[in-house]
Amino acid sequence: MAWLQYRLATNAAAAPLCEDALLELGAAAVTLEDNADQPLFEQTQKEHQLWQQTRVTGLFPADTDVAALWQALPDELCAQCHPHAEILEDKDWQREWMQHYQPLQYAPDLWICPSWLEPPQPDAINIMLDPGLAFGTGTHPTTAMCLRLLATLDLNNKRVTDFGCGSGVLAIGALLLGASTALAVDTDPQALVATRSNAQCNQIEAARLQVMLPIDLDGDEQADIVVANILAGPLCELADTLCDQLPPGGVLILSGILQEQVPGIQARYPLPLRIAAQQDGWVALQGERSD
Repeated sequence: MAWLQYRLATNAAAAPLCEDALLELGAAAVTLEDNADQPLFEQTQKEHQLWQQTRVTGLFPADTDVAALWQALPDELCAQCHPHAEILEDKDWQREWMQHYQPLQYAPDLWICPSWLEPPQPDAINIMLDPGLAFGTGTHPTTAMCLRLLATLDLNNKRVTDFGCGSGVLAIGALLLGASTALAVDTDPQALVATRSNAQCNQIEAARLQVMLPIDLDGDEQADIVVANILAGPLCELADTLCDQLPPGGVLILSGILQEQVPGIQARYPLPLRIAAQQDGWVALQGERSD
């Protein structure tokens, strides 16, 4: 089925009004996107930021009268929006996305490979991944840095905690790299579903991987390596929780941190954290608990 995309170029203040108007006019879906390459790295639960230049797109049946849409918009929106309409061709969107997701190499013998493709290096450690609705394809710099740092550690017979597991890529990668067991934690139930599914795809024995919500942690879990790839705000809030999971000699890896956020993170944690990796403005920190 073909669709009509009706786009309005507006600002942060008017974008919610445009969204409401398009929904009232019968849009099947409305999306809000950056219209000027302005990054929004982190938000709190108390604030919802939009881009200063925002593109609002409504999806309508292909036979919708475009002129009628424009006439039906409130006058105060028409004065500042620049409408653009186009037909969105019918495609198999799942297949369209899949063809752009290709195997990625992180070390001489370590790859992330989409679950529907053959690994380029069959004898290597291949993390077969289908991210689904969860974060963590390996393409984001923060995920890539954490995975590379894990690959530098001796994980044999070690226990690993992946806090904010998303697709489970770091927990599964640690197990394939030699860890004995892993604990994958996330606030999003969909992430837990994706992690379990990806673990099965990689033939990880159920006994080696625990998957749970943070609320289900009993406080006694400890791991030789704790990795948390989330954002600076949650990392500050979770400092005590993450450090409590580390025994003496335990290694902590943190990412999802911008360069300018490093001092704040280092000040919040009771163990020394060094910059272990940097990529595209993002930073990964690593430290070891001494007491």
